[in-house]
This record gives sequence, C-alpha cells and structure tokens, in this order.
Amino acid sequence: MRKNPFLEPYNTPHGTTPFDRIEEQDFEPALEEGMRREDAEIEAIVSNADEPTFENTVLALEHSGELLARVETVMGNLLSACTSDYLEALAQKMAPRLSEHSNRIMLNERLFARIKAVKRSHPTLTAEEQRLLDTVYDGFVRRGVGLPKRKKARLMEISTEASLKTLQFSQNVLKDTNRFKLLITDKDELKGMPDHQMELARAAAAEAGKEGWLFTLEAPSYGPLLSYCDNRKLRRKVWMAHNTLCIKKNKYNNLELARNLVNLRLERAQLQGCKTYAQQALRQRMAENTKNVTNFLSRLLKAYKPAAESDYKAISDYAKGDLSHLCPWDTAYYAHKLQLERYNFDAEMLRPYFELSNVIKGVFGLATRLYGITFKENKDIPVYHEDVKAYEVFDSDGSYLAVLYADFHPRANKKSGAWMTSYQGQWKELGVRSEELGVKNLKPQTSNLKETNVRPHVSLTMNLTKPTKDKPALLTLGEVTTFLHEFGHGLHEIFSQCRFESLSGTNVYWDFVELPSQFMENFALEKDFLKTFAFHYETGELIPDELIDRVIESRHFNAGLACLRQLSFCLLDMAYYTRTEPLTEDIISYEKKAWAPAQIGKPSKRRTCMTTQFQHIMTGGYAAGYYCYKWAEVLDADAFSAFQEEGIFNTETAARFRHEILERGNTQHPKILYRNFRRRNPSIKAMLKRDGVNVKQ
Repeated sequence: MRKNPFLEPYNTPHGTTPFDRIEEQDFEPALEEGMRREDAEIEAIVSNADEPTFENTVLALEHSGELLARVETVMGNLLSACTSDYLEALAQKMAPRLSEHSNRIMLNERLFARIKAVKRSHPTLTAEEQRLLDTVYDGFVRRGVGLPKRKKARLMEISTEASLKTLQFSQNVLKDTNRFKLLITDKDELKGMPDHQMELARAAAAEAGKEGWLFTLEAPSYGPLLSYCDNRKLRRKVWMAHNTLCIKKNKYNNLELARNLVNLRLERAQLQGCKTYAQQALRQRMAENTKNVTNFLSRLLKAYKPAAESDYKAISDYAKGDLSHLCPWDTAYYAHKLQLERYNFDAEMLRPYFELSNVIKGVFGLATRLYGITFKENKDIPVYHEDVKAYEVFDSDGSYLAVLYADFHPRANKKSGAWMTSYQGQWKELGVRSEELGVKNLKPQTSNLKETNVRPHVSLTMNLTKPTKDKPALLTLGEVTTFLHEFGHGLHEIFSQCRFESLSGTNVYWDFVELPSQFMENFALEKDFLKTFAFHYETGELIPDELIDRVIESRHFNAGLACLRQLSFCLLDMAYYTRTEPLTEDIISYEKKAWAPAQIGKPSKRRTCMTTQFQHIMTGGYAAGYYCYKWAEVLDADAFSAFQEEGIFNTETAARFRHEILERGNTQHPKILYRNFRRRNPSIKAMLKRDGVNVKQ
C-alpha cells in the first residue's frame, strides 16, 4: 500500500522535499494530520502541570507544528510556482480550516497565560532566548488574545474571510494574465522589434501551435514590445491589457476583493485598538510609525520630483516630432530612443553577453569571491519541475551550508514576478525530535547533548527570458539585476546561524528584509564583476570596456522617473492602510487621487488600475509596507558605499556583512545589526549620489 510521503522519512539528499513522490492527493490528508499533531502538541503544553518555563512553554511552542508547516510551505510554494486547478481548489477548501486552526492557537488563553507567566518571571535567558520570548509574547498580543470573546470571534471570522479573498485575488491575477494572447501574423506590424525578441515571440507561437509571433503579459514578452515596437496601436493594446488586469466585467474582477481586503484589515486593526492598519503593522518595522513613513516618502518626493519632471520633459520633447502628446504606451518607446541617442546604449546590446549559464557562474562566483562559498548542482535532489535546478552550497571550509533551488523561466502555471522562498529554515537543534509530535526532547542547556545545525533549503523563483530553438537564454541587464536581488535574499537564508527557526534568515522586520537583496543589485554595474562572466555567447569575446562605460554613464538616465514610479506605489499603499474609515469610494478614482503627488504629466482619464493586480499589498505581505523597498534602498546604498570605500571584493568587509547582517536573522533589532556592520547609522546621501540627485537633500 502506498504511503503518504509527507508522513514518512524523506530519505532524500539533505532531507529535501521528495517532489518526485508527492502527488496532489497527498496534501489534504497531510494537512489534516499536521493540524491534529499540532493540536496535540499545544494541548501537551497547556496541560503541563509544571510551572511554566522557557523550555516547557516557549521552546515547546517554537518546535510545534513541524509537519503542518512543512506541508503548508510546499503547497504554498507550488501554488505560486507550479499551480494546478486541483491545488487551487484545495487551497480554497482548506483556507478556512487552516485559518481556524491558526486562530485556535494564537487566541488560546491558557497557552498565552503560560507565555505571560514566563515573561513575568524574568528568567535568566540568553539575548537570543529573550528575543524569542518577546517576539512570541508580542505576536499573541497583536493577534488579539486578550480581547473579549465577541471581538475574538470576529477576529477569527475576519482571518478566515481574508485568507479566502487573498487566494481568490491571486488566482484572478494569474488567470486574467494568462487570458491575454496577442498573435501577430504580419511581420511588418512588428517593425523596430529586436531580432532576439522576434525569435522569442515566434517560439511562443510555435509552443502554442500557432504560426506568427505571440506576445503575452509576462514581463519578458510585453516589456520589450513597449520599448521597441514602432507600431503605436500595438503598444497601446498591450499597455491597456496590462493596466486593465482584473477590472473587466468578468469573473476575474478584483475591484471588490481589493476593497474588502482593505476594509477587513482596517476592521482587524481597530478591533485590536489601533486607529489604522498601518499603525498596527508598523509596530514591527524599523520605521515604527506612519509619521516616520510619511516624512520619509515626502523627503524622497521632494528630492526626486524635479529630476523626474526633467526626465519626462526630455522624453516628451524628443517625441514631439512624432506626437502631439505623449501617452503612457509611448514613454518607454521614446525613452529607449532618447537613451540610444544620448549614450549610444540599448539594453539589447548587452543581451549577447548575458547567457544564462554564464550569468549563473558569475553570480555564484561573486559569492565565492566575497564569502568563499561554492555551489554544486546535484541532480539527485528531486525538483517540482524540469526547469528547476538544485544545488548544494558549501562553505569555505568545505562544510555543507544549504540546498539552493533555482527556477528561472515563465510558465502558464507560474505567477509573474520574482521571489525567494524556503522549503526548510535554519535552526540549531538540541535533543531528539519526537517522531509523533515533532517536538524536541527539551532538556536544559547545561546538558551534554550534541547541537545539530539544521541547514536551510532555499528557492529562487524568477521569470527570465527563455531559450529559443536556436539560441540559449540571453538576459537583459534588468534580468541579471533581478537574479542578483533574489540571490541576495537567498544568501540571507543560506548564511543564517540562529538558534531558533522563527528568528532565522529572512524572518526580520519587513523594511530590513530587502537590504541583503538590494545590496546585491549594486554589483550589476561594477565592471570588475561583469568581466568575470559576461562573454559573448557566440564568439566568447569578453564584454568590451567601452560598452560597460556606456552602461555606467547612462545609469542616471530616468532615475527620477524610476523613483517616482516606486513612490507612487508607496503612496497608494499608505493611502489604503492609513484610513480610519472603511473604503467606500470607487477604487480606480481613489487610486488616481492617492498617487497623484508622484505622477508626472497630465492625469490619465483612462479607466486603468494598478490596485487590482498589486499582489504585494493585497496578498503578498507588503500591506502598509511597500515603502520598505525605498527604505531598504537607503540601507543598501549606504552599505555598498562601505564596499566602495574598502574594495568591492574586500573579503574582510564581506565577512563583516555576513556576520553582522546575513547570519543574524531577527536575533537583534535591525538598527543594532546595521550599526554593528556600518559602525554608524545609515545615511540617505549614498542613495542620492548613486541616482545623481542633489546630495544636499
């Protein structure tokens, strides 16, 4: 009789997920068993007749729910990277059950009474143990454990309702994105398109069983069309398709779902004594409160808007020979032409030098040069799709550090964008984990039990340019930068050296988590880095210095517009989540008003919308947190300036960054971690200088 692989020892390299043995029908019984086991674990904690201690309460809770977390993690990752109708239906079915289960734990007064008793006893703990205790205690308070029964009941209803709506929102975005297929059969309609993009579009058509050139709303497809295609009608069609996702009168409409999610979060925050959802969310952020976020965004707006206006005027003036007025589907097209005229630089010029296998060697080689770690592909590690590669990561002394999965290319069953996730976090194990309950044999630290450092299994998921029949995958500089970004998140997990999994790796404040990722992006324009891997895929020629110089010279091109685009998203996010009253206005009108201060040019009268596809703030954990990207940009520019001062490959600087930032997780407040690395507080000047903006701001 076949056994459910989730419920058996994996017997795979490094205990990796046995994707080759898991069937979709395994998830539901494994989730059910996971909930049953965690319920038993929690009951064992609250029924313990001994006085509450850190070990028998907080540590026991930390190590409960292992099976459920493992199954949820695999299912959640597959829903994003390799979904199916079955998994999506199961997610909808299980969401209320899983939400109820989580609430039953987090609103358990008997459990919280024990945690509170531990906190009030002021036990002698290490700094990391104290951090865990404080984090667990605050987590229960934030979830509303101390509220009256009526409010608790409503919180549980909100949690269940929100979980279902976030799932539906994401599924609608994926399905509406996949619905758009633009097949062009007349090559003359695609004048201006680079040869490589034409090959990709032809390959996409052939894959769909069509003749001609097929374009979709996946970034590697629609983005180049907007930048290169001379056919303005086609540019408009694609731009409108992308900017009207999930607002049409069909089953994929997200307008009401977005309103519901905003209002549910507001109601939840107010039930717990906060005026706004942002006030509640920012309690666990470096920014701390909405005033600090607002001031930060205002400062950036003041610094960058003049530059953005200058950028836009230059593009508009350049286009005047062709157009009476510049429309949104014209901006990228004429910006590309202007950049080519000013700097003799076009992103396509770099593509032949960025063949994916060489880029992989370059990015991995950068980590080797900085930190001494190495990567070795292991084809014995099971993967969830044939596109995925699995690597073992080894430290400079040859010891095993992690498993790294890499999933590079778009598919119909994969959501757009790029992200890092983990199938297993990092922690340090003392004692033996119970076979039945998944709980450690919790013994005092003074025992002679051997410590095991459980290493992470990390996954990088992207949507980079695919290979064609005649050419390998050739990337743009932007795609190389995306790879570096996600790899930075991966290093944050890979290097983790924390005792507790819930504090390890990327489990940090949301406006700190982007520091390691955005820090890595800086290397994309470093000549010494590019020359380690950027060889022409046909001739083997090293990328010429003169071409790199043109790239670097053009780095400030449209920096103002790029910043304002991000700021517009930040303003929209904060407009939704600093509300004190339920949202009743039309979403599209509200959006236009919210981000108006960061818009350049005449306000658009078109019925388009970002909110309905803005998964970051609706489903992805960045609600009241999109500012984090800009906040972390200040940190990453300031951090990289240390490398610029001390040498971009300086191993001592890298070791300090690894030890003070990448290894520490959430074991200390991020302000302390950053000061320990930089030896001072961060400054905004490095970011302004990097973007060519007045550094006196």
